[in-house]
Amino acid sequence: MKFEFESHGSIAGIFRLHGSLIGETDGMPLTEAFNEQLENGCLTFVMDLSDLKHINSSGLGVFITLLTKARKKDGEVLLVNPSEGIRKLLMMTKLNAIFSIHETVEAALEA
Repeated sequence: MKFEFESHGSIAGIFRLHGSLIGETDGMPLTEAFNEQLENGCLTFVMDLSDLKHINSSGLGVFITLLTKARKKDGEVLLVNPSEGIRKLLMMTKLNAIFSIHETVEAALEA
């Protein structure tokens, strides 16, 4: 999996994910980058899933880890534009009740 981070103001940022998040090794670089941004004062993280093709339980675990870390510092992780398959997986695991899911990055940032 590949990703880019884009700062959006002093306390918000956007991670754009590409490819597949299907294992701990895929999630490790993302978690490290997330931790670095959290330490730098970023509290609101928008995860743009527009180009994320596949995710499995390990990938969902990465998202839960990131959400837990953010909320411990009164932050938030917002998911944007998951594919139909990823949306179904979030619903089956009931994670759609835990994560805030938005259709666009702009809508997430406004929330």
